[in-house]
Order: sequence, then structure tokens, then C-alpha cells
Amino acid sequence: MPESVLSAVQIGVIGALAAWMITGFTSLPGRWLRWRMFCRATFTIIDLTGTKGEFRETVNVYDYLSPGSFILGPPQLQAILDHLTHSGRYDRIDGEGRVLSARGEQRVEVRNNRVVL
Repeated sequence: MPESVLSAVQIGVIGALAAWMITGFTSLPGRWLRWRMFCRATFTIIDLTGTKGEFRETVNVYDYLSPGSFILGPPQLQAILDHLTHSGRYDRIDGEGRVLSARGEQRVEVRNNRVVL
């Protein structure tokens, strides 16, 4: 096969790939990072306070995710809260924050160990 044919094929593939990437960054609605990966992911930003008797402290739920994990939706947050309360570490966990997803931003609260959207 002549070199010019390979170059034309390579240029065509690169052009198609570039066009696909450009449309991926501009499609799908969402207020926060319009790229498809971010539009389908769910992030939770929340301030929590754990109580054990009279002792209160800030709870960082990301300490309980596997290393490198950063995607945390309400079901995963509830699972971590259940683990922390059933293990006896805290009697009660409360807090508030927001969830970022394909539906935009939503308020989220934790009241008496339960996630409330």
C-alpha cells in the first residue's frame, strides 16, 4: 500500500476521532461539567457531624471509600452512614450539602442517619 494512502487513512481517523471528542464535550445538558462522563456521574459534597454520647466530631465520608474513589451518590452515602452507626462508631450522624448529577444540583440532608433529598 502506498504511503500516501496510509496517510490519508490516518488523517481521516484522526479527524473523526477529534470530531467525536469535540461533540462529547459539548453535548448532553447539565449545569456542571458538560462532558458525558461527568453528566452520568454523581458527586456528593456534604458536611457531616457524628455524635457518640456527648462527643461530636466532623465525619469525612471519603475516608471510607476505596483509595482513588471520588464518585459518591446518595445510596453509597447511606451505606457508609449505616456502616458507621451499626459499627457503634457514632450514635447519630447529621449534616447537609449538595448532590451534583445529570439533573443538576440538588440539596441533600442527613437527618438522624438517613439521607434525605
